[in-house]
Amino acid sequence: MGIDAVKVRIEPWSEDDFALLRAANAPELMDHLGGPETEEQLVERHERYVKLSADRTGRGRMFRIVVAEGEDAGRSAGSVGFWEQIWDGEQIYETGWAVLPAFQGRGIATAGTLAVIEQARAERRHRTLHAFPSVDNGPSNGVCRKAGFTLLGVREVEYPPGNVLRSHDWCLDLRASQGNELIRP
Repeated sequence: MGIDAVKVRIEPWSEDDFALLRAANAPELMDHLGGPETEEQLVERHERYVKLSADRTGRGRMFRIVVAEGEDAGRSAGSVGFWEQIWDGEQIYETGWAVLPAFQGRGIATAGTLAVIEQARAERRHRTLHAFPSVDNGPSNGVCRKAGFTLLGVREVEYPPGNVLRSHDWCLDLRASQGNELIRP
């Protein structure tokens, strides 16, 4: 199914989205990130997401991905966002997403990521957007490819703190008008 097969919208993360975060804490979704989080960690993450979504300084945003049409219209399918990060001495945006198992395989993660790319691009704050999926996470690496990111290579990324992951470093030039014309320093 192509990325046009499903229509989604992204809505700012709110206090009401904790149940979505808890649902996304399933072992099959957290396997590539060191495993499910504790209830305390979930509460802390939710608070960070709410705060980030309320921040209007351009440091990032978190969103819930909502199915826009069809039998699942109006249902929350997952989350996507972007946030500031220092990477190789440069200020960048990083992005990440999670789609609930019942909604996987329909292009929802890619559609949500394309929507968040436009949000990050509109900030006009950073030149690049990076994603760091585990080298073993085929679906997330596929999202990067479909969304127009360029694979820069394999890197070690610490996430969560204390857990080192072998990840792909995918990069998208936010200043490019079409496609991904990565501008290297």
